[in-house]
Amino acid sequence: MQTSTVDQATKDLIRQAEKSLADQFEFVDETALQNQRKVLDAFRNHKLTEEHFAEKTGYGIDDAGREALDSIFAEVFNAPAAAVRMQVVSGTHALALCLYGCLKPGDRLVSITGAPYDTLQQVIGIAGDGRGSLRELGVAYAEIDIDPALLNVSGYQAAGIDAQVAAARVLELQKLLEAPTKLVTIQKSCGYSFDRRTLSNEEIGKMIALVKATNPDVLVMVDNCYGEFVESTEPTSHGADIIAGSLIKNPGGGLAISGGYIAGREDLIESALYRLTAPGIGGHQGVSFNQNRLLFQGLFLAPSVVASAVKGAMLSALVFSDLGMDVKPAATKRRFDIIQAIKFGSRQKLVNFCRAIQYFSPVNAHVSPEPAEMPGYEDQVVMAGGTFVEGSTIELSADGPLREPYAAFLQGGLTYLHIKCMLEGAITRSRSGELPFV
Repeated sequence: MQTSTVDQATKDLIRQAEKSLADQFEFVDETALQNQRKVLDAFRNHKLTEEHFAEKTGYGIDDAGREALDSIFAEVFNAPAAAVRMQVVSGTHALALCLYGCLKPGDRLVSITGAPYDTLQQVIGIAGDGRGSLRELGVAYAEIDIDPALLNVSGYQAAGIDAQVAAARVLELQKLLEAPTKLVTIQKSCGYSFDRRTLSNEEIGKMIALVKATNPDVLVMVDNCYGEFVESTEPTSHGADIIAGSLIKNPGGGLAISGGYIAGREDLIESALYRLTAPGIGGHQGVSFNQNRLLFQGLFLAPSVVASAVKGAMLSALVFSDLGMDVKPAATKRRFDIIQAIKFGSRQKLVNFCRAIQYFSPVNAHVSPEPAEMPGYEDQVVMAGGTFVEGSTIELSADGPLREPYAAFLQGGLTYLHIKCMLEGAITRSRSGELPFV
């Protein structure tokens, strides 16, 4: 029987890191408690019963469980409406539904946080062959990268940005908000970028306020993937018209086997659902494939699971920083998503790290990840994910595109103890020379 060994130096390194992070961990736990209260209140307010777990077949007309889940999500996300559907295959799919529901030929879409996540670029039509994209349908696209620090004097002064430069960038954004712009998209998370930073919901609110002050008719969509329950509020509490994400990330709590959600204005939700099903049908049909109980239970567990993932990311950041590696965000920085970026600077070290992560996974631990082409990505990607649900990034996983600066994006962890076990084992294997990445 094979057992994992951990060298004493690694144990000491992790133990000291945990002591240093005690105050930050306490803040994470307090945020989780606020979110747990919010979820529990929503369950109580909508009178959840065992009957809501019942299976529906066929069209799924008048599915009380689906309707209760939508209402509970809407309350938790402080939105007028929400839709939670197993037929949504990913976060990218959920975002695409919002875009196709909100935009028509002749409109313009503007990203104000720079280039969107890799898979969304093909939806827009700025990558790939363009088939079925918004661009093929006649929707124009523009992008600008606006740091929220530009929006107030103290912000851009603290960032060392000249006042004239800040004013010019804001003016450029305001011009982009003129017709035919119909929708602005904001990406909360850093995505596959080591240089980009994740935005807080408060910062997103300031960006939305500027958009609405310039042109109140412009809609704002927020890509909320990886950010749910990391803060005590969601973007819909800060003015977002519509947000979207995946159930096999944060809000599924590790129990959802697939699916996605959208939340926001009721008319926009219905328009998005017209793209999922058909005009006239919208959200009135679509069974949950006997998954309602797991979706409710996953949402109930989500605040605690996300807190474990956040604390694990902070611990990883400090440990790898102490080992001399470049990490982002720094261990003691406030967290606004569950992603921890670690720069390796070498293709082989990145691959070795992902192989080490895989080895300390509960599923397919014997498998060695290999870089490969992935649908929706322009570069080869190496992925470690020995997860109970394929592709679940609320479970502990790591991946990264095979391009400079060869950074891994570590995320998730259903339990803090699993993340700690992974760090102990992976660093020990690296130090032994078996899979060197440090």
